[in-house]
Amino acid sequence: MKLKPMIPHKKKTLKAIDFFCGAGGMTQGMIQSGIDVLAGIDIASDCKQTYEINNSSTYIETDITSYTADDLKEATGILKNDDSLVFIGCSPCQYWTKIRTNKSKSKMTKDLLDRFKYFVHEFLPGYIVIENVPGLCNSSENRVLRDFKQYLSDSSYVFDDGIINGNDYGVPQNRRRYLFVATRLSEDIRLPEAEKSDDLTVRNFIGRNNGFKKIPAGHKDETDYIHSSANLSKQNIQRMKLTKRDGGTRHCWKDNPALQINAYKGRDDIFGDVYARMWWDKPAPTITTRFNSFSNGRFGHPEENRAISLREGATLQTFPKDYIFKGSNNATIARQIGNAVPPELARRIGIDLIRSWKNTIVQSKSKSS
Repeated sequence: MKLKPMIPHKKKTLKAIDFFCGAGGMTQGMIQSGIDVLAGIDIASDCKQTYEINNSSTYIETDITSYTADDLKEATGILKNDDSLVFIGCSPCQYWTKIRTNKSKSKMTKDLLDRFKYFVHEFLPGYIVIENVPGLCNSSENRVLRDFKQYLSDSSYVFDDGIINGNDYGVPQNRRRYLFVATRLSEDIRLPEAEKSDDLTVRNFIGRNNGFKKIPAGHKDETDYIHSSANLSKQNIQRMKLTKRDGGTRHCWKDNPALQINAYKGRDDIFGDVYARMWWDKPAPTITTRFNSFSNGRFGHPEENRAISLREGATLQTFPKDYIFKGSNNATIARQIGNAVPPELARRIGIDLIRSWKNTIVQSKSKSS
């Protein structure tokens, strides 16, 4: 399946600031929808080069907790109460994710939505978008989202939110996310409409028919195409060879004492996707920050004896194949890709914002005539 080219529309109707922009997945999709992204803001220095190479937007590298509204106004020229302004807040989500992570390391980021609220309060943009892990709205301890919603309601915003699957929005993954859209301009705001498609499978995005030549584990692609795969130990190579093609799991070698993993002995019912292959004719699993590792999920290539490559992961995230990723090593690039909002999801959100914006203009002209 060919992705739609990420070419900015000539006519811009809305402008946006992309908070916590990372490598630019949300920015890229918004640009494709026709929205002018003025700037992306992030503390991550390793994302700056990737972001600026691929987007005409300014990358503001800063700690958002000490950055002020005056700083943002000076850097971008935005003003308060601008109906055409969109604020996008996709803050780091490790604290609220179900994936096993060190919560103590991510605890400092769990209240970044509160900092985002500060900028919303200072500028009162016409539109607001939030994308995050489902745990952001499911956790009983998360007062930040509740307070944010209450603040918006008190400030005459209306909103729609819910848990969506990226596979219903042009993304070839089972990627469940929390999505939130808001406006103070009208009642006409809703999440993009889900569109089911049987074409959003691994087969239609990667593989030799989609420009991905066969490569071995440990292959290094020195070009910007980064069709590079991680090294595998001899033991993991043996495991992959015994893992059935097209969806095979570690159960294929669980009775081999030389290959079985101690943590899983007699525990075949847990973590079934670890050391597993993707299926050709199903969506990929969620592309995480460690998608290039065979041992961290169902990230084995459907038939080749390796984990999927960096470019394959980016393609399953719906980045265009000419999107250039820069980083000091493969782990850094994988993290940029896995943390990103899929551009195709972002594009569809942007299209709906423009629809709402245009409807507001039509209604305003109708009332004044």
